[in-house]
Amino acid sequence: MLVRGLRGLQHPGLNLTGLVSGLYFALFAMALKFGPGPQARWCLAGVAMLAVTAWLASLRRARAITEVATSRIASAAQGYVELMGRASVSPEHLIYTPLGGIACIWYRYRLYSRDNAKREWRQIDSGVSSSTFDISDPTGVCTVDPEHAEVVGAEVRTSYTGNDKLVEECLFGGGLIYVLGDFSTLGGAGMALNLREDVGALLTSWKQDRAGLHRRFDLDRNGTIDLQEWEQARESATQTVERQHRDFRQQPGVHLLRAPADGRLFLISALSPQALRNHFVRWSAFHIAVGMAAAAGWLYLA
Repeated sequence: MLVRGLRGLQHPGLNLTGLVSGLYFALFAMALKFGPGPQARWCLAGVAMLAVTAWLASLRRARAITEVATSRIASAAQGYVELMGRASVSPEHLIYTPLGGIACIWYRYRLYSRDNAKREWRQIDSGVSSSTFDISDPTGVCTVDPEHAEVVGAEVRTSYTGNDKLVEECLFGGGLIYVLGDFSTLGGAGMALNLREDVGALLTSWKQDRAGLHRRFDLDRNGTIDLQEWEQARESATQTVERQHRDFRQQPGVHLLRAPADGRLFLISALSPQALRNHFVRWSAFHIAVGMAAAAGWLYLA
């Protein structure tokens, strides 16, 4: 239940780590402000519950990265897979951050304005890209749809203009990209085709061109298509569709990786699998330490 609650906060525009850390700080600050008493204990109990939730979520991510082996694009099984490939540098796959104008394959930005009266930064705008990009390994190319992905390890660039602060996170073309998500191949040898439906559709299109139908299949030229002639038309349509299907299946398939429909983790990162796993292990240790500190504070005030 706790892990599902934290997953409910997941959104590609959110920095989940920053959000949880901010909640820790806010709850600890409230506990100090209230001082000894039941209100402070409730704040510390909230920190402890949040820490347990975040700890379990981090461990879950580390476990998923460990349990799923890295696949080659050309031989990857259909379904939940882990891939590692180099991002395309083709101009057609590059996009630009809307405020900083940085060329990349994915971005997330946050714009802050300084409140001089309160001496703090206030977020006034944010956004995240959804354009697809390609990654490749020695065996093939895969298109990645980043919609709903949790992106970790992007390069962060911060710039200041007057009272504004712009924070941009980017993944760049040419770099190695790790992805964990749902893999499928569209077209190619495994393309799903229905011979009966396609033959029926072709015959329907032929019947709409009545003059052409009679020119091809009214062999006795009596102005009607009899049963024997119609069977010849059906056989011709079947041969045509079978030939088209063979051509379709001989064409290379398009590999696509996107968010799993069953809600499993969808991760994109500039880190290697081992570095990404260590990232989540370190955060799990941090969360449990925060939880233990909150629990100790609660016992002290009890």
